[in-house]
Amino acid sequence: MEDEIANQRIADDEAFQKKRQLMLERLSARHQTRLETRKSDSPDPSSTSTFFSRFNDLKKSITCQIESGADPSRLPDISSSISDLEKLVAENSYALPSYEVRSSLKTISDLKQNLDHLSAKLVPKKKFSFKNKAVKKETPIVTQNTESGAVSLPDLKNKSFPVRDSPGFRDKENQVLVKNFKGTEIGEFTISGLDSCEVKLIGCVNALFINRLKNCKIYAGPVMGSILIEEVENCVLVLASHQIRIHFAKRSDFYLRVRSRPIIEDSYEVRFAPYCLKYDRIEEDLKAASLNEEAGNWANVDDFKWLRAVQSPNWSVLPEEDRIESVDLVDLECGNGTS
Repeated sequence: MEDEIANQRIADDEAFQKKRQLMLERLSARHQTRLETRKSDSPDPSSTSTFFSRFNDLKKSITCQIESGADPSRLPDISSSISDLEKLVAENSYALPSYEVRSSLKTISDLKQNLDHLSAKLVPKKKFSFKNKAVKKETPIVTQNTESGAVSLPDLKNKSFPVRDSPGFRDKENQVLVKNFKGTEIGEFTISGLDSCEVKLIGCVNALFINRLKNCKIYAGPVMGSILIEEVENCVLVLASHQIRIHFAKRSDFYLRVRSRPIIEDSYEVRFAPYCLKYDRIEEDLKAASLNEEAGNWANVDDFKWLRAVQSPNWSVLPEEDRIESVDLVDLECGNGTS
């Protein structure tokens, strides 16, 4: 009996040592992967220097216009300049440290707020009158005040999305829209004003802008830089990019592969799952965009309107049983039309 007990202890020790060795090997491999990722993500000093120079010049110009603005006709130009600044951040965010991206977005938010105050002073308000108008109730977006700890609701007024003159799909309804970027050199692509449409994009672009979508399905190949999303409702979006920012999204599912943490603002009932798109040679496109490795950031979402340490109630991980299956665009119809 004592021999059996001794043999069992030896076997248990060997099993423990084996598990311990495997755990150490996994930790070592994970640490090496992190070091390689940090090395590959190191920004080009000359590139970031150029960005900060342009950003500060635009910021100073916009600030001067707001502080000296007394002509209502100049408001659209100031708004356009702020949009250009936001575009500059979007195009360079993948090469910037996360804290610099946050700081830049905070600056843009402050400029927008200052412009709103100026507009309120210069543009007379409409006369008040009673109207029998039905008010649509929306699920509130929960935010947290870090100083007082009080829970409050954000301003849900409609924000203006930057006007783009890039190629894209605009103002369509109940259509299947197809674009193949293979062999083309399109820097930006815009998807705007769609209702009940299905969009299929194959190949890579530098930047993707999405706004004002309802009941749509978006399947997109990898984006070299950033994706800006604003005002989507009841949509499914399958996207891959270095940086993704989501603003005013409602009841939508996002299937993402992203190098940095996705950012949401003023959004609620949004769910996240891993990227699930397939098409011929997609692995080559993912590699060209430096998105061939799954970093798991699809589940590491930053809610800029929820600053507490606990989980934001505005987003969640999409349960596996509710996820769509892998989307294969192999049967994609020929089509390259844009509007």
